[in-house]
Amino acid sequence: MQFSLIISTLGRNADVLEFVRTIEAQTCRDFEVVIVDQNDDDALAKTIPTLGPSFPLKYRHVPGVRGASRGRNIGFELAEGDLVCFPDDDCLYPPHLLDDALALFASKGVDIVCGRAADQNGRDINGRYEPQAQAVSKANVFSTQIEWMLFFTRTAFKAVSGFDEDVGVGASTPWQANEGQDIVLRMLEHGFRGWYDPALFGHHPELNVVHPDARMRKKARGYARGMGYVLGRHGYSFGYFVRYVVRSIGGIVLSLLKLNGARAAYYAHVSAGRIEGYLGGRRGAIKHARPESTSIGQGRAQ
Repeated sequence: MQFSLIISTLGRNADVLEFVRTIEAQTCRDFEVVIVDQNDDDALAKTIPTLGPSFPLKYRHVPGVRGASRGRNIGFELAEGDLVCFPDDDCLYPPHLLDDALALFASKGVDIVCGRAADQNGRDINGRYEPQAQAVSKANVFSTQIEWMLFFTRTAFKAVSGFDEDVGVGASTPWQANEGQDIVLRMLEHGFRGWYDPALFGHHPELNVVHPDARMRKKARGYARGMGYVLGRHGYSFGYFVRYVVRSIGGIVLSLLKLNGARAAYYAHVSAGRIEGYLGGRRGAIKHARPESTSIGQGRAQ
């Protein structure tokens, strides 16, 4: 088996079914889909048997389990592919994506392949990405990837014990994002190599950060805490971290000049969240550095 596509889902049954239907169009045919259903009800469980896809489809229902990282680690237990990726439950993959990722693994001889999020016209969304293809490093890890466009060798994923379940959407901690950067940084620390190519992209609903509502502003703070936490935990310098805070403060100023109070509030949440996360990450790094502690970044695959 070449690829295992592992989806951890909660509350998006229709989107998951749409992904399963559209993935049939992949030019690469050597893949399986693993669905980890975190919903408390059995609505998705009843629908899965009716799909009848042309590829292997595995399903595990884990009601009450929360956290995208935890769900992904559970799904990995069922996976058989030599390469693994973790599509969001509301993303879509273009028909050539798996073949393109496979070609990058082969041509670059790497353990990690990274892409970006884009709209149907190929425009960057939901993040800032490097415009040029390049090797992935600690210096560019925040501009060369997004979680659902990360592809790993099975060996690399197992070597770092999977995703850290304390980081990412739905985790029981304040660190609600950047579990992808965390796992890639741990892989790099283990000597694995990564490659980013902006030509490799998938599609996802675009977050509204121009006129964000209260829910989006709250989400922004959790996401920003996740980023700050990963920066602090992995020993990024204070100067490197400050660049991201200054950028978000600049967003506040520009938004106020444009009389966009909602967006200014959004950036205020981003600024505060990054600071909170960085301080939490630094405390975590000190704790894990103690002789009696376990090493940083060991996930808890279950």
